[in-house]
This record gives sequence, structure tokens and C-alpha cells, in this order.
Amino acid sequence: KTMLRQLAGQSPAQVVPRQSFASGPMCFHYLVASGVVFVALCEKAYPKKLAYQYLDELQREFDTLFGTQVEGAARPYAFIKFDTFIQKTKRLYADTRTQRNLSKLNEDLADIQSVVTRNIQEVLGMGEKLDAVSAMSASLSAESRKYAGKSAALARQALIRKWTPVAIVALVVLLMLWWRFG
Repeated sequence: KTMLRQLAGQSPAQVVPRQSFASGPMCFHYLVASGVVFVALCEKAYPKKLAYQYLDELQREFDTLFGTQVEGAARPYAFIKFDTFIQKTKRLYADTRTQRNLSKLNEDLADIQSVVTRNIQEVLGMGEKLDAVSAMSASLSAESRKYAGKSAALARQALIRKWTPVAIVALVVLLMLWWRFG
């Protein structure tokens, strides 16, 4: 009752569409869709996936049969005819070991496995890309060291070329002065 009161007190924007509440050995699972709250009370050991699949199935069938009549419902048990579908569906989901339920759980597990596999492959691909980037970085670093050495040598050569004529002229002038006065 507390859970339903909390839901009723919230604005539609605040309501979480799917949630579970544990209470002792039991667990309440609820689904809110199209202004209707679907609730299932299960043992804690019952798989959440199956509980939500059960609620989804109820919600789809309810929308098909009574979707347009929800707003106009005037009495508390306006949709009592839906109870037969609830009971039939409940029998299908009662035993988690039935082939139907096991196949649904296996489908979910296969989906999860494919997502995990895809994520691992993406991480490995990123690792390979990082290795390639690291190799390119090392190569670029080595090339930049070569470039720095060559640019220093070129700077020395440019300096020599710039000052060599000045040094030769100064040397000639000094020799002439020494020879003339010396």
C-alpha cells in the first residue's frame, strides 16, 4: 500500500516507469504505462527479467483491449474481464523452469553476452589504436630529434657563411695594417 501511495502522490514526470521494492522474502515489481500501474508480487529469488516480461505482456494486452477506456473508467473494477488473461499469463510465468521462460532468459543472456563481447572488442580495438598512436609518437619524437640536430648544424653553417666574408675582410685589413706599420 505504501508503494502505491507513493506512486499516487508523485506527478507523472517524477514516476519511475519500472522499479522493484524488496520487502522481506518478497519483491514488488511495478510498471507504469499509459496512466496504469501494473504490479507483480514475487519471491525475491524470482528473476526480475521474467517479472518485467510478465508485466510487459500484461501491459500490451491491456492496451490492446482497454487502452482507450482507461480515462473513462468510473468504477473500481471496470476492467474485471481482464482477470482471466492475468490468470492465464500468471500460470505461464509461475514456473521459472518452463521451456518458454528459460528460452526468454536465454535470449536475454545471449543479448547481454553479445553486448559484452562487442564492448570487449571495442576496448581491444582501442588498445590496438593506442599502440599504433604510441608507435607513431615514438617515431615522431625520433624524427624531431634528428630535425633538431640538423637545424642546429644548418644554423652554424648559416652563421659561418654570414661572418666568413667579414672575418676575411677584417683579417686582410689587419694584415695590411701590420705589414704597413709593423
